Formats: sequence, structure tokens, C-alpha cells
Amino acid sequence: MHRGAARLTLLLLGFLAASLMGLGAAHADGPSITAIVSDADKAPIPGVSVNVTGPDGFTGTAQTDDKGEATVEVPGSGKYTVTVDEATIPNGDTIKDGPERVVNVLTGDKKALFPVGVPGEGGESGGGSPSSITGTRVLQLLIDGIVLSLIIALGALGLNLIFGTTGLTNFSHGELLTLGAFTALVINSPPIGLNILIAAPIAVLVSALLWGWGQNQVLWRPLRKRRTGLIAAMIVSIGLAITIRYFLLLVFGGQPRSYEQFAGQPGIEIGPIFVTPKSIVLALLAIAALAVTVWWLRSSRIGKATRAVSDNPALASASGVNVERVISVVWIIGAGLAAFAGVFLGMTQNVVWTMGQYLLLTMFAAIVLGGLGTIGGALVGAFVVGITVQLSTLVVPTELKTAAALFLMIVLLLVRPQGLLGRAERVG
Repeated sequence: MHRGAARLTLLLLGFLAASLMGLGAAHADGPSITAIVSDADKAPIPGVSVNVTGPDGFTGTAQTDDKGEATVEVPGSGKYTVTVDEATIPNGDTIKDGPERVVNVLTGDKKALFPVGVPGEGGESGGGSPSSITGTRVLQLLIDGIVLSLIIALGALGLNLIFGTTGLTNFSHGELLTLGAFTALVINSPPIGLNILIAAPIAVLVSALLWGWGQNQVLWRPLRKRRTGLIAAMIVSIGLAITIRYFLLLVFGGQPRSYEQFAGQPGIEIGPIFVTPKSIVLALLAIAALAVTVWWLRSSRIGKATRAVSDNPALASASGVNVERVISVVWIIGAGLAAFAGVFLGMTQNVVWTMGQYLLLTMFAAIVLGGLGTIGGALVGAFVVGITVQLSTLVVPTELKTAAALFLMIVLLLVRPQGLLGRAERVG
């Protein structure tokens, strides 16, 4: 039974790897700089000329497309100057804080944001001065923080479930987000070419079965049978994360990718804030997914068995609970939630090979801050971290916003080592 399942999983892995190779072979490009030009409503502005200059006399030009993006490939690492030709912006508008950005390319691709508006209003490119900290901006960042919190919560809840039932500190969980996003990209792109509204749920289902149940059957279950220690298993997860990450880089290249639909969706005005319709719909779906998962953990028979396994696996097994079956279900749920988070992030930003890596520390911060092994800990911690990350850009550059959340976690744990919710409730 298990041998046949393992063979089926390996066959599916081989098929998907072949599909990925076919899709990504033409995209193994070098590093690039993408200038993103948007109006005051965060809608993309096409047809704007962008110039990039750099070391050894390098120069490159491009025009923004329908998504407001102009991408210029650069020869290698170094400092590059990205300049928007404001004369090509419609209606005589100008760029906030000037039309020029200096971008330091080390590894991978870089983005430069050019929001149109009145100079000195602040923006997404860095921290604000005291005069730029307005109630409207705080409210906008709060909404953005809630959206980010939902993405973190989807990933962190699955990570906490896996930790609660197996004790594994899974450093490859971020790659489950990335794999979910890229699985949706494969299904959404030619030759399959399904609309993202259809591709996304299929990707979540495939990820839950293939990257969740399949990964557990092929890798983690055999390691548990061999009584591999948790430290060794953690190191295996780090190696797995690096392998997946660079496999995706090899196949797709480092160029950020977008889904075929809803990529350049303009925002809608709700009072003093702007938000895209896709963000609203995805946020509501994420809330529903989190609510169903919490209800399942608290009320269903398998959910109660999950809590029993987390409390005491040996006692649960002696009481008739099939521990391996429970762990398999937890991996399916965890991978499915992570895949949803990856698609959510890919639809609101871009699909790129490092997307899960960037969110991994915030997911760990959420579950540690909220309380390891608690049902609500991952959710409460995710909202504290997500909102802190966004609001911190009021006073620090955008590049440092994640550090602000990690600093908050360190300070809180000095005061309350067990986290906000302690261990009163167990994840599984």
C-alpha cells in the first residue's frame, strides 16, 4: 500500500518536474532591474520611458507595460541608477521624491518603485519623516498590514501544526509557499493556460497532496521510522529548502513572474484608503480558510486526535489513535494552507523564487511570539508581526521593516518567554 503510494508520488514528481523544465527553460536570465510606475490610485501607468545606467558605461532603456513595469537586464552586480523620464508620464504628473533611484544589485533581481504624486508625501520606497506620518497613511499601512498578516497566518498555522505533531522545526516550510505559487503559475501559463480562478484551487489541492502528503511519505516518514533526531531532521529541512529554492531558480530564472489575470488591477477607493478588489476577495477567502481550520482542530474527530498526538504521541497511540495517519493529515492541511498563502502573495505582488524564504522568518516570529504549540498563537502572532512590519515603515526604511518585527519578538520574549498565549491550548 505505502510502496504503491510512494511510487505514485515519485511519478507525479517526475511529471511536474518535466512540466516545470518545459515552462521555465526559456527564462533562465541574468539579474535585472524592474521599475514600477503607478499613479495615486496604485494603478499601473504604461508607456513611461525608463533608463538604467551602471558600471563600465552600461546603459539600458525600457518602457513600462500594461502592468506599469519596465525591466532592464543588467550584466552583473554593482550600483545602478534608474531614472524615469517624467516627460513621458501622462497629464504632466511627476514622481514622488524625484524620478531617480539608486539600486544596489548583489544577487537576484531588484525593483524600484516610482509612485506618481506630490513630492514629500512619502511612499513605499522608504521610511517617512514626521511630517509625512498622517492619519491616512497610518490607516493605509494598517490595511496593508492586515493583508500581510493573513498571508503570514496561513503559512504560520501550518508550520505550527507540523511542529506540534512531529516536533520538527521545518525550515523548508517557506518553500511550500513558493511551490504553491509556482504550481499555480504552471497551470495558469501556456500550454495549460487555465484561468487563475481555476488554476489557484487546483494548485492548492495539488500542493496539499504532492508537496504535503507526498513529501511526508517520501522523506519525513522514513526518517521518523529510523528515529532520526530532531536536530538532524531540522538540518535536513534546511538542505531541502536550499535544494527547492535553487531548483526553481534553475528552472524559472530569477525574473519575477505574474499570473495571466488580475496582475495590473487598479485599486478602489474606500474612504481615505485604496485597496484592490483581488486583495479584498483573497482576504475574505483567507479568513474563511483559517476559520475552517480552527473549527476542524477544535471540533472534528481527527482534530481532537491531532491535539492528542501533540500532547503525548505514545499515549495517543496506546489509546488507539493512528499517529501516522494524523501526521499525514496535518502535512496535507499545512501544505494546502501554505500553497494558498503562496498564491495570495503571488497575486498581490509577484511570483519569485525567494518569496517563501523572505516570509519564513516572519512565520517563525509569529508562532514564537504567539506561543509555540497553541491554536491561536500562530494567528495572534501573525497579526502582531504583519501589522508591525507595515507600520514600522513610518519611521524606518522599507528594507528594515522585517527587522522591526523580529526586534519586537525579542523584546516580548524577554518579558514573557512562553509567548502571548503560552501553552494553554495546543495546536495538535
